[in-house]
Amino acid sequence: MTTSSGIALAGLREKVQEQTRGKSPASEAWRRLKKKPLAFASLVYILVIFSMGILAPILPIKSFSVQNLDIARQYPTLEHPLGTDDFGRDMLSRTVWGAQTAFLVATLPVSVAVTLGVLVGVVAGYYRGWVDVSLMRVTEYFLAFPGMLLMIFLAATLKPQIVEGVKRIEPLIGASGLSRTGIVDYMAVLLILALIGWPGLARLVRGQVLSIRQRDYIEAARAMGASERRMLFVHVLPNLLGLLIVIVSATMAGSIGAEATLSFLGIGIVPPYPSWGSMINATYPYLRTPYWFLLVSPCFAVASLLFAFTYLGDGLSDAVNPQTQ
Repeated sequence: MTTSSGIALAGLREKVQEQTRGKSPASEAWRRLKKKPLAFASLVYILVIFSMGILAPILPIKSFSVQNLDIARQYPTLEHPLGTDDFGRDMLSRTVWGAQTAFLVATLPVSVAVTLGVLVGVVAGYYRGWVDVSLMRVTEYFLAFPGMLLMIFLAATLKPQIVEGVKRIEPLIGASGLSRTGIVDYMAVLLILALIGWPGLARLVRGQVLSIRQRDYIEAARAMGASERRMLFVHVLPNLLGLLIVIVSATMAGSIGAEATLSFLGIGIVPPYPSWGSMINATYPYLRTPYWFLLVSPCFAVASLLFAFTYLGDGLSDAVNPQTQ
């Protein structure tokens, strides 16, 4: 009986090894994600929207800034499928270029925030002591203010100072008119989003690192004389990857929503440069008028993209942590 049980167990082990041979954790997570239709469809939708934004300069669409008051607030036609706004600008073009703004705020500030948040969280959680106390006090100063209020405060105070500073140095660097190109507005908004995005991430990473630090394989590696660099890059950071994937998805959605909020309030990306938030600000008064259709495209773009990130985040959470299913 014992022999037959051992043979059966060996056969089962060999079968499992054969099934998992050559499959990395990333490929397994991808396989599980593809089995979730809603999450996978959300990923495809996000990629399509971002691709439209990236390719906006070469797509066969009208200019987002050309005005024609003769066709202001025009109903959808073959020439203008989504109609035109108050200044006769094509709403389809502005919606597509707004996707480029969404792509920028979902990648650049999130990259900075994730890098800074992971760095602070890992260092604080792994080394602890006075390093942990110092870094967490700085983090708590940022978290002491409600995120939305802090973002509005920075946008209302810091952004004008940045624009004014650029105007002063324009003659010195030979870039006259730089402050009027919209680049400064974009950079100021991206900087603000990066500043408010890292503290919460740092707290989450620190908590995870404190948990990982107490596990048996960390103690075993330390007892075997593993260097600090090896401990961090081989044993700590790889175990944060699943958490980071989910957090990045949520942070990207939050960054898009935050930029839309700032632009809606008039302290983010300002017209004529396209932003879904500023488009909603310009068209929401028409909600109860015959021109309500002008509000549809920017509202749908923001809402659908945020919902897509929500469903993708749920799917990624299950894909990278199958035990939670």
